[in-house]
Amino acid sequence: MRAGEDRRLLGRWGESLVAEKLRKRGCTILAAGWYCRMGEIDLVAADKKYLRFVEVKLRKDARFTQAREAVDARKQEKLRLSAQLYLAENPTDLQPCFDVAEVYAPEGTATKTPTIIYIENAF
Repeated sequence: MRAGEDRRLLGRWGESLVAEKLRKRGCTILAAGWYCRMGEIDLVAADKKYLRFVEVKLRKDARFTQAREAVDARKQEKLRLSAQLYLAENPTDLQPCFDVAEVYAPEGTATKTPTIIYIENAF
């Protein structure tokens, strides 16, 4: 398996962990890995009040930088534009918000208890 494939599988694994956490909080997962011409939205989830556009960042640790730091101004703009396209195709009365989920897994998918830090209304 190539490094890019490994990274993609690891990312999907992290997204599935965050999706499960959201389900336990009462959210419905509407989309995972939603692609459009502007980019990808990792997860789209709905609760009673919000339509949550969730960016998931997985790292082995936060030694050099926190995972959330990868969601810079350029990435935020891509997510906003992607969310606009999602909303154009999927109208809702829910208030949109942008969340970031950090997943720390020192042993990758072999990590027994990954740490998930969920940041609501991150930007």
